[in-house]
Amino acid sequence: MQIITSEALISFLAHVGTGLGLMILGVIVFAFTTKFSEATLIREGNLAVALKLWGKAIGLAIVIYTVWANSVNLFDAFVWGLIGIATQVIAYWVIEYVLTPKTNLAKKVEEGNIAIGFSLFSISIVVGLVVAASLTY
Repeated sequence: MQIITSEALISFLAHVGTGLGLMILGVIVFAFTTKFSEATLIREGNLAVALKLWGKAIGLAIVIYTVWANSVNLFDAFVWGLIGIATQVIAYWVIEYVLTPKTNLAKKVEEGNIAIGFSLFSISIVVGLVVAASLTY
């Protein structure tokens, strides 16, 4: 039976706190890229917006998981977590604004288009997997 040391517990709590902090930061950064209040629309029952938001969160969690699994220390994990979040946001912008210039995806999601919301949910997870794979070293 292994005994948990206070050093191991502190390290665990530091990683959990930093990881959750990065998740919150990432979701806030994504919220600034949206012209509408995602929280309000989700409270009103807009499933498309919920899919879009939580797809981004899952993509970010995949990135943070990979960073934690491959980092050498907490500072390394934090820095690569920030890089992963920035890359995730930029990649998402490229997909949403560059690859679909004739369709206002944000407006379609705000209107409740579930097909677009699910597509953005899926794209966020795909981007998260690609970014995460690129962060393995």
